[in-house]
Amino acid sequence: MHITDSHAHLYSEQFKPDRLDALRRAQEAGVRTIVMPNVDHSSIDAMMELEAQAPETCFAMMGLHPCSVTRSFEQDLYEVETWLGRRPFAAVGECGLDLYWDKTLLAEQQEALKIQLEMAKKHKLPIVLHTREAFAETVALVEAAQDGTLRGVFHCFSGTPAEAEQAIKLGFMLGIGGVATFKNGGADKVLPGIGMEHLLLETDCPYLAPVPHRGKRNEPAYLPLVLRRVAELLGKDVAEVAEATTRNAATLFNL
Repeated sequence: MHITDSHAHLYSEQFKPDRLDALRRAQEAGVRTIVMPNVDHSSIDAMMELEAQAPETCFAMMGLHPCSVTRSFEQDLYEVETWLGRRPFAAVGECGLDLYWDKTLLAEQQEALKIQLEMAKKHKLPIVLHTREAFAETVALVEAAQDGTLRGVFHCFSGTPAEAEQAIKLGFMLGIGGVATFKNGGADKVLPGIGMEHLLLETDCPYLAPVPHRGKRNEPAYLPLVLRRVAELLGKDVAEVAEATTRNAATLFNL
């Protein structure tokens, strides 16, 4: 069985002691493809190094995470644009709006997202959206930018059925991760009404480990736990969901 982890920070410092072992465990678990979101200028080197070590498995994105947006974000986005013009990437991202920790830089986050939405269209790439406590604000910017060519995924989606419908109507996919295995994660209210053609699987490792590893470091090898939960909620065979979500990722990211 081939599974794609559509969002994994496997280059993170948290994997420094056992990164290649984590990659081996992932492959043993059937996770053959891993798409890596960039965070900011400080994560680029480690991400590129891992991609070079495992070019058949790991694929890099390029973008600026909303929690890394500062008042001088233009300089970071200049670097993002430079990289996008230099070589192929799987997507623009991750980017978006995050109002969970700090609302003082909302205007800067919004402007950074607008610019990255335009980058995605310019480079004909999908965009990977991070939205936390800011779904409506993010959707408003995506709607304004949508000209029929914009595509991507709302990563780590844990919203309502109405929000899922909004995202899908915009032409976006839903990235489903460890939260789907949480008792009060809400996936049981959303996923049964969603077609497999709209879904991607992800870990967002090292964050959001699925049950029974909740609270510990997450890793791609845990993705089958998410897969099984999604298959259960959809009432589908595990292999069928693995095949569909892997196909969706291959199509979206041109893998």
